[in-house]
Amino acid sequence: MSDRVQEAPIGVAIIGGGPAGLSAGLQLVRANRRIAILDSNRPRHSATMQSHGFLTRDGAPPLELRRLGREEFEGYPTAQFSQAVAREIAPLSHDEAIAVGFPDGIGFRVRGTGIRGAADVEHVARRVLIATGLTEELPELPMIRAYYGTALHSCVECDGFEKTDKPLALIGETSDLFARALLISRFSSDLVVFTNGADTIRPEQEAQLAAIGIRVERRQIDDIVGEKADMTGVRLSDGEVIARVGGFVRPRWHAPVEFMGELPIERDDWGLVVTDERGETAVRGVYAVGDIVPPGPQQLIIAAGNGARVAAKLNMDMIRGALGVGLVDE
Repeated sequence: MSDRVQEAPIGVAIIGGGPAGLSAGLQLVRANRRIAILDSNRPRHSATMQSHGFLTRDGAPPLELRRLGREEFEGYPTAQFSQAVAREIAPLSHDEAIAVGFPDGIGFRVRGTGIRGAADVEHVARRVLIATGLTEELPELPMIRAYYGTALHSCVECDGFEKTDKPLALIGETSDLFARALLISRFSSDLVVFTNGADTIRPEQEAQLAAIGIRVERRQIDDIVGEKADMTGVRLSDGEVIARVGGFVRPRWHAPVEFMGELPIERDDWGLVVTDERGETAVRGVYAVGDIVPPGPQQLIIAAGNGARVAAKLNMDMIRGALGVGLVDE
């Protein structure tokens, strides 16, 4: 399908329609900006049945929150929402940006491929906000996805309360496993930390966990076991099954910004997109917010709040850019 070019330049193209992107979009359309959101409809939390901690929406399905947010955003006349996967973000030259009416000479051409029968899109935008979220790489266990989002979760703050006093597993192979175990200990003292053969818990950390009754299991995992929809344990490579009814997984996360091409996006040691205190990346005019920036995935309400915060900074950037008075907010 050929690209469909929007009739007029827009203020901000937002890549991603999750809590951060929708919140930013809502704030910016309310600032009388023309805003376009491109959303691939592939949320990381699609397996999660309920979200928690979102004021007035505690327990609502994450997909329902996205639906409500989209309706609110699209209720404004300057809002555009497209079901599309971002394909390319290319900076305009200074002269090209000036020619389309961008007074500070900064602008981008944003192209997206339509999904589910939607048309391809192309926008010319003064600024870009990346809010794509992350993709997850779970430990390579055959049945882990069968229990992910029901018995097993990745967000302790989101789902810890429902696990109170249950025999839990924490499965992961990353260096932040110790901190996650401490957080889970607020909900259950019956916790086994499974490192799956990885050397991620130092001896002194293991001793600290043992002092509060938390066991570290370093043997490799064979699989997650259960009966029908209920998880019943973790089976190790030697055949031993440790009874557990649920718990938490620490996935490896990946920031999907291939659409930026050769633009010099800076990443941290975890692969997350680095921004300054205003939310701007190393590429002038490109901002990022949500799970894709440090410290990574957080509760939905935090992502939404950060979306609103970065939107305010972005709006002021464009105001000052139009007046030629620089980036200082004060």
